[in-house]
Amino acid sequence: MERNEYKAEIKKKLAKLIDAFCPILYEDDEIFLKNMEGRNLAGDDVRLYQHWEWTQGVGLYGLWKLFEKTGEKKYLEVLVKYFDQQLEIGFPALNVNTITPFLTMAYVGEYLHEEKYLAPCRESARRIMERFPRTEEGGFQHMTSDTLNDQELWDDTLFMSVLFLANMGRIEGNQAYIDEAQYQFLLHARYLADRETGLWYHGWTFRGRHNFAGALWGRGNCWITIAIPEFLQMVPCAAPVKRTLAQLLLNQAEGLKKYQSASGMWHTLIDEASSYVEASATCGFAYGILRAVHTGLIDASWEAVALKALPPVLECIGEDGVVRQVSYGTAMGRESRAFYRDIPLKPMPYGQALAMLFLSECLEIEA
Repeated sequence: MERNEYKAEIKKKLAKLIDAFCPILYEDDEIFLKNMEGRNLAGDDVRLYQHWEWTQGVGLYGLWKLFEKTGEKKYLEVLVKYFDQQLEIGFPALNVNTITPFLTMAYVGEYLHEEKYLAPCRESARRIMERFPRTEEGGFQHMTSDTLNDQELWDDTLFMSVLFLANMGRIEGNQAYIDEAQYQFLLHARYLADRETGLWYHGWTFRGRHNFAGALWGRGNCWITIAIPEFLQMVPCAAPVKRTLAQLLLNQAEGLKKYQSASGMWHTLIDEASSYVEASATCGFAYGILRAVHTGLIDASWEAVALKALPPVLECIGEDGVVRQVSYGTAMGRESRAFYRDIPLKPMPYGQALAMLFLSECLEIEA
């Protein structure tokens, strides 16, 4: 298939992805809700969390980026309707995962000059700085809606929470927020980036001072591939920080190139060919690599690595617009890497969003 033919197919699949997005965005996650029963650390009504978690947050961000690229008001209307609904319901207690939807809410509030969206974002950023649980060395502890994860750093945190804080630093002109975000990127890299492969471990605990099962998990890594170029475009960073993060991204890209399957996809355990190939991580890697090329962080030769993933990703998008081969939301594999191999596959909002991000970035490539 020629590149122009691919572009026509991308546009067709992108339209289907968007049509399928809202039903999945508002679909109740029965597994999550059952798990939350009797376990919510803050004592909030579980309904507050029903559609305000990281899974929806990533989906909203994908839709926002699509609106930024196209300017089509229908995407903004979906976001406004969603945020207005949550304003009526109320917000759950703040943790790493419930911060995620605020990233897009801040962008929408800024774009519309709408204080009703900006005020909750402003309050959340303040609370992150003043009251967010910290690990040793001041890391953001990966506390979730139902688990403290005491003294634990997870690679998810940089996308789920730190990008929001950086964005509020930009919007508010608050350098302390930007400085804190830079520190969190560097601290997480210190304990999660693997020196041998350039890939990132899922987590680190200061309690036992180890990386749990030592998993180089696919989707956890893709948050890094996305977060670094997004962060460096979002806010002005100190030159040494920018140089360090760009090198970390290049190191990761080298590892990804080494372990990319012949099909063009990546496995859910990146370095284990026996684990299944996974669509959301593949889209995240391909998007992050393309984004890094288009923003000048890495050279244009890396485009080929990302585009190798395009044919199989298009195959994963059904005629109904639903992305298949997406692993369900993943806790920490504490004992064994087999934990990740056994995670079920399930259509999720972040699968839709990561595919949106990848396909829309593909359209930026010249024919």
